[in-house]
Amino acid sequence: MSVFIIAEAGVNHNGSLGTAKALVDAAVEAGADAVKFQTFKAQNLVTESAEQAAYQTENTGVKESQFSMLQRLELDESAHRALFAYCAEKNIEFMSTPFDAESVELLNHLGMQRWKIPSGEVLSVPYLRQIAKFNQPTILSTGMSDLDEVAFAVKTLLEAGLTADKLTVLHANTAYPTPFPDVNLRAMQTLQQALHLPVGLSDHSLGIEVPIAAVALGACVIEKHFTLDKNLPGPDHKASLEPDELKAMVTAIRNIEQALGSGQKEPSASEQANIAIVRKRIVAKRPISVGEPFSTDNCDVKRASTGLYASEWDSVIGQSASRDYRKGEGIVL
Repeated sequence: MSVFIIAEAGVNHNGSLGTAKALVDAAVEAGADAVKFQTFKAQNLVTESAEQAAYQTENTGVKESQFSMLQRLELDESAHRALFAYCAEKNIEFMSTPFDAESVELLNHLGMQRWKIPSGEVLSVPYLRQIAKFNQPTILSTGMSDLDEVAFAVKTLLEAGLTADKLTVLHANTAYPTPFPDVNLRAMQTLQQALHLPVGLSDHSLGIEVPIAAVALGACVIEKHFTLDKNLPGPDHKASLEPDELKAMVTAIRNIEQALGSGQKEPSASEQANIAIVRKRIVAKRPISVGEPFSTDNCDVKRASTGLYASEWDSVIGQSASRDYRKGEGIVL
């Protein structure tokens, strides 16, 4: 099964439906499987005095409450319906991460078929139960969590009605951007070994190297933020890919998928023809007369068009020539 690539538009539309549609177009052009937004009502998500994350203040250059910032980034129900329809028209899956109970119900009524649980909700029992009851494909991000906390979230989801075959767990780090020493890609494999579930990566590092490496390590889902322009105002643009970078990431992931192959060690179809050309054969080091024993004095191994392969050396040495051989002629028994 192909790696499922989520182009994370998030709130990089800056509250504009037109920009959101342009992000859909960019995700389609890049070849992503889904484009994902974020669904919330600021009044349901944060208190009016909740502080911004440090990266949000740094990236926006504005010191304000989370509430004020998020209010500007909301998309209302009509915008969601328009985006859902636009994604269907463009043949790309619409996704959005809900951040409150009301938003979960909105997305359910829209007909969204795949759910993304953000890292901040790993311990939110009512939220987890609300999504689990749909028993639809669900992707759980695990930033800021230790293994026990992830196991708690998984247990909560499964006990609330989500079946294990519909759950994928993403390793994540919620620093925007994530310093490379903090990416800890091997933790993705730890999750897989401990939980016996499919795993992937929600990546917030700069560039495209990390998600490509994650695919090589077994990720079946990749989520990556993107934007139309890193210089736009807003909290996530600076840590996002631009459209050409997103396309390069998707292309690289598809190449790596093919390169991983079946795991069976055997000559590939493309190299079969090289076997006869590259592998050495047993040839006459000098002229050999009929009846003369083959030996290290009169036999050698070289690339040649005829003769037994060098793997038969021990079977040939000591046998007698059944005919005369010219120098360089391939030896047969």
